[in-house]
Amino acid sequence: MTSGKIGVTTENIFPVIKKFLYSDNEIFLRELVSNAVDATRKISTLSSFGEFKGELGTLNVKVSVDKEARTLTISDHGIGMDADDINKYINQIAFSGAEEFLEKYKDTANSIIGHFGLGFYSAFMVSKKVVIRSLSYKEGAQAVEWTCDGSPEYEMKPIEKAERGTDVILYIDDESKEYLDEDRILGLLKKYCRFLPVPVVCGKKKEWKDGKYVDTDEDNVVNATEPLWTRKPSELTDEDYLKFYHELMPGKEDPLFWIHLNVDYPFTLTGVLYFPKIKSNIDLQRNRIQLYCNQVYVTDQVEGVVPEFMTIMEGVIDSPDIPLNVSRSYLQSDRQVKQISSYISKKVAEKLDKLFKNDRAEFEKKWDDIRIFIEYGMLTDEKFCESARKFYLLKDVKGDYFSLEDYNKLVAPSQTDKDSTVIYLYTTDPVAQYSYIKQAEDKGYDVLLMDGQLDEHFMSLLESKNEKLRFVRVDSDIPERLIVKEDASKTNLSAVQSDILQGAFSAQLPEVKDANFIVALESLGENGAPAVIVQNEFMRRMKKMAEQQSGMGFMGVMPDNYNLVVNTDQPAVKKILETASSSLDSEVSKILSEITALNEEVAKVRGDKDADEAAKKSAEENEKKVADLRKKQEELIGSYAAGTPLIRQIIDLALLQAGLLQGKELSDFISRSITLL
Repeated sequence: MTSGKIGVTTENIFPVIKKFLYSDNEIFLRELVSNAVDATRKISTLSSFGEFKGELGTLNVKVSVDKEARTLTISDHGIGMDADDINKYINQIAFSGAEEFLEKYKDTANSIIGHFGLGFYSAFMVSKKVVIRSLSYKEGAQAVEWTCDGSPEYEMKPIEKAERGTDVILYIDDESKEYLDEDRILGLLKKYCRFLPVPVVCGKKKEWKDGKYVDTDEDNVVNATEPLWTRKPSELTDEDYLKFYHELMPGKEDPLFWIHLNVDYPFTLTGVLYFPKIKSNIDLQRNRIQLYCNQVYVTDQVEGVVPEFMTIMEGVIDSPDIPLNVSRSYLQSDRQVKQISSYISKKVAEKLDKLFKNDRAEFEKKWDDIRIFIEYGMLTDEKFCESARKFYLLKDVKGDYFSLEDYNKLVAPSQTDKDSTVIYLYTTDPVAQYSYIKQAEDKGYDVLLMDGQLDEHFMSLLESKNEKLRFVRVDSDIPERLIVKEDASKTNLSAVQSDILQGAFSAQLPEVKDANFIVALESLGENGAPAVIVQNEFMRRMKKMAEQQSGMGFMGVMPDNYNLVVNTDQPAVKKILETASSSLDSEVSKILSEITALNEEVAKVRGDKDADEAAKKSAEENEKKVADLRKKQEELIGSYAAGTPLIRQIIDLALLQAGLLQGKELSDFISRSITLL
């Protein structure tokens, strides 16, 4: 028997490992099983080259739980180790000092193992003692047993061992007794080892017998040694891909399509990524892509490996060029990882472009399900955005699909305004905005359906890339001004008439929660509606975007601003103006004359830098008089408007069209309509 100290420069290595890896201690099983798989594959390689001439026997890795002995054993029939190997690979640890160790890796537990080759020593995260029993493949080798209780001291002695390979026996400590539960171990093996290239056995397969599950004589192999992504695409059918998908994502609908990744330069990468069926909202589940290194599970936190927008995809990526133990900071900074991310983005764009070109009809069928994914990508990845502009589709209210280029050609002739800007009209709700859509279509315009959660941002993106393109919602203006072909015609009303008409409609505007209204007068032809409510496109869109992102909260809480546009050419409006003018003209004219005179006096004082205090005080008094006169005018016109039900009827018709007439106001409108009839 020999004994000695493990070659480290501190005696505190095991407490450090326990302290800083404890929160992630389950990875010990991945490390030990991976070591066993490596040893098994090495003996196969030596045999294939003729360097090992003995019988290979059954090449698998066995994981066994013994609750009575409180042990967990990982066994293999690989190359094994002799005393020299144990001295080299177990007793010497590349370790540069406790201080640097703690400082550099205190926040990244996984990095400790990866950077210092401590895969085996992760066993001490859950064990009070670890025993290695091993027999090397070398001819005439002496089997050895190595024992360590978690201190730098170890013992090693020769033993008898019949079979080649290594048993690592963990004496589980009291804090980690969960690892003496076979179901817990099976769960970890399925998480970390389900696709390892060597069979991993844990217990026996079970069958239902006499009202309970009992063990059979057949070994329970927990992994698939040749997962789908390791095979050639030419060997696989759609059924194979779908079967694998449902193994990864049990209980989910079939994916829309998939991409088989396979590249060996300038890095090695294989995998299969699936496009899941995404609902119309953005209730997206991430962490559905599993990252493997040589078929060993690493993580499902793949934000650094795939572009952000692709984290909503599902599937597997396997690359030996990404270390088994990676920290998030490593993924974010490593050049190789960034190359992999760019490659995946490129392959996804190529796949979508191919689908678009080869089967446009099938692509259109899937469009509503993948649109949110593509918009997300275009908003967050510049290179993907440029590629996606070729296959992005716009959908109009008739259900027709258009590429960006085709749609522009379609609408440019009729929907270009006086400033040579092409206007894309759209709706977010075809039912609520039906009347506006119809009015636009009656003028020969096409209307797009833009009802996705990212559409507000996406429209702004397209506008930023083309200064001669603008999206306008169909209810953002009157039909005649959705696409301004020429300057608006004037109303030809006098100042008195404008004040009377504007004041009468303003006085009858109801209070609508979280909404402000401004009355505007326009000459829109006698066949136009008497009044229509519209909402400014820019303010409405900014408010919508503010609701979806932080940093714009002030916009999100602002009230909605609407314009009530009154058509001064419409017969009913003309009649209201004539009647009101005959009743109010003289009084309003007098008030306006007084206001004009007072404002002129105020303007003189405000424009005179040398005005004395008396003049300034007089100006302030005149401003108060103007305010009082304005209020008197509002009360005068408001009193008249209250006795003219037709004004409120026209306003309510406009509110009804805009979907803003509800509750008591709607009931009053119905009653008034009956009375007026």
